[in-house]
Amino acid sequence: MSRTVVIVGGGYGGAAVAKALESEADVVLVDPRDAFVNAAGSLRAVTRPDWANNMFFPFETLLARGRLVRDRAASVDPDGITLASGGRVDADYIVLATGSDYAYPAKPVSTSAAEAMDDLRATHKELRQADRVLVLGAGPVGLELAGEIKEVWPDKHVTVVDPAGELLPGFAPDVVADLHDQLDALGVDVRLGTALTAAPGTEPGHAGVFTVTTASGDAIEADIWFRAYGTTTNSSYLADGALTTLTPQGRVPVTASLNVQGYEHVYAVGDLTDVPEAKMAGYAMQHAEVVAANIAAQLKGEQPAATYRPLAFPMILLPLGTTGGVGQLPSPEGPFTAPTAMVSEFKGADLFTARFIGQFGPTA
Repeated sequence: MSRTVVIVGGGYGGAAVAKALESEADVVLVDPRDAFVNAAGSLRAVTRPDWANNMFFPFETLLARGRLVRDRAASVDPDGITLASGGRVDADYIVLATGSDYAYPAKPVSTSAAEAMDDLRATHKELRQADRVLVLGAGPVGLELAGEIKEVWPDKHVTVVDPAGELLPGFAPDVVADLHDQLDALGVDVRLGTALTAAPGTEPGHAGVFTVTTASGDAIEADIWFRAYGTTTNSSYLADGALTTLTPQGRVPVTASLNVQGYEHVYAVGDLTDVPEAKMAGYAMQHAEVVAANIAAQLKGEQPAATYRPLAFPMILLPLGTTGGVGQLPSPEGPFTAPTAMVSEFKGADLFTARFIGQFGPTA
């Protein structure tokens, strides 16, 4: 008898689980979008709109055998999912993979790939006419955006502001030092340990001259600005408690096997989980491998044995355009500082496009 695996969310983790299990069970993927989105490419798509098509992989290509339900989950209980439209999808196994939302353009807003590309082209048009760019947030998103802008328009003045006192806290000193050196070489003006006294008078991503003042008393003139901070865990559909009690951070408590605590047939992956690690696409895909292996074992009547153990140190691949950037990766001896050429090869050159073509098939 065929079993039904319902996956809520078709991002990095959810799409990988769906792909891995569609030959093993009746897979139903619940997601309002029409395509898997490689959000790692979104910042490059803003500076190079002809590249934007590389980000989107239609779910109909991803799921040769599975079924897509273009809807949002309104509630989840141990037996299935209630949809925002009022429908219902019953399940033998459930995988929660709804991830997080980030400020545009780090993640597209539209649920349609075509409309998302229109948005990116419109933002590109605004950015193209601006000479001075302000980026609020010096985390990986803000710095990657600065790097992409500088690669396409070296003469644009890019200022990055963040109240944090240092870049990449917790990473190896040589990684942080190299990052500072590369940003200096690009001409990116990084201002740490300060914040704006008031928000810019224009909407983010829209061209328009403005002047802002930092808490340290500096005036910054710019023609466009972007928000590169703030994340929201997509867990509101679980707030009714029909399945589990969320952590104070809005995340789902999971076991070492990535089961939602209290259930052997319900799993969670990616940003949604309370696993103590940075919320990154690479970790979500590692979670997916564990969950797919465990459900595959259960479908065969075997005892699931795969577990997930977070690293004791952070890792990152932070490209600055196609050829720059820094990285820290795991090795048997501990954290390994990745040279710039490796960062480019592993991520910066194509932002994982080739990997996802191999996994999901060609882009649209």
